Amino acid sequence: MSGLLDTVPDEQRGLLRPAPPGAELAARPMLATLSDRREFGEGWIFERKLDGVRLLAVREGGRVRLLSRTGQRLDASYPEVAEALAAQERDDFTIDGEVVAFSGGRTDFSRLQRRLGLTRRRDIEATGVAVTYYVFDLLRLDGADTRSLPLRTRKSLLRRALGYRAPLRLTPHRNAGGAELLADACGRGWEGLIAKRADGPYRPRRSADWLKLKCEQGQEFVVGGFTEPAGSRVGLGALLLGYYEDRALRYAGKVGTGFDRRTLLALRGRLDGLHRDTSPFTGAVREARARWVAPELVAQIAFTEWTRDGMLRHPRFLGLREDKRPEAVVRERAAL
Repeated sequence: MSGLLDTVPDEQRGLLRPAPPGAELAARPMLATLSDRREFGEGWIFERKLDGVRLLAVREGGRVRLLSRTGQRLDASYPEVAEALAAQERDDFTIDGEVVAFSGGRTDFSRLQRRLGLTRRRDIEATGVAVTYYVFDLLRLDGADTRSLPLRTRKSLLRRALGYRAPLRLTPHRNAGGAELLADACGRGWEGLIAKRADGPYRPRRSADWLKLKCEQGQEFVVGGFTEPAGSRVGLGALLLGYYEDRALRYAGKVGTGFDRRTLLALRGRLDGLHRDTSPFTGAVREARARWVAPELVAQIAFTEWTRDGMLRHPRFLGLREDKRPEAVVRERAAL
């Protein structure tokens, strides 16, 4: 070990191991668990819950690779991020973070959608949407696997490992929080907070060591169909949504708000290419003028609550997610 790794406390040195390839580490990101918990003792830190797309970055052997949480290559989608990482003096690291777009000082997932699927530089620049990559964890450094180190130690190394100039930012955190901190976050228009155990390792799975504290309900849903537009509406009337339970796609209701004209037309084009004759949902779906599609698209939806019969109340479309597998979409239930 040398350089920054020499600063790891002596009692934690034994937690370092030779690192496997960076892309192998990035293929198994740690995921947070939705929670209603609001009281926290010592030993937790709190970060802003960012409304963007998860992005893991690998620099190794002179190459930079940007990966989604499902392993999709995103180098061409966010070239400014790849270039900023390629310009770093340090040439061996694997980091975790989230790429976001801002609107009026707030992260805006809908604005980020304008860059969805774009890979040509001129097309990206034509959107006028700048992105910021907020980095919050360190998986590998100078050939060492850092995932077993306590989170506070990983963050200390991360802060000193890179130079943070636009579009790179180090995710700030607070060392104490709970209900009051969440209320302040919601008052600022944030999506919520992520509470993390300060001494916890980076676990390559969903873990209760990271908790999602949300200001409003929202999650991903699979698109299984749509209704035809009426009146002056174009493209479609509403998306028919569901989630998987026991390998069956359960209907959760429809969403007809949150679209602009361009989005409606673009969605219709994609949906027509996924046409199928029968419903992908288990059980009857009583929607007039319904059209069925193969359940391959995942939509991010905000809503106020679940009804007693398991339907969404006041859903609102935020955008499509290309970084979530449809079969992995389940109903999120809060854990205390």
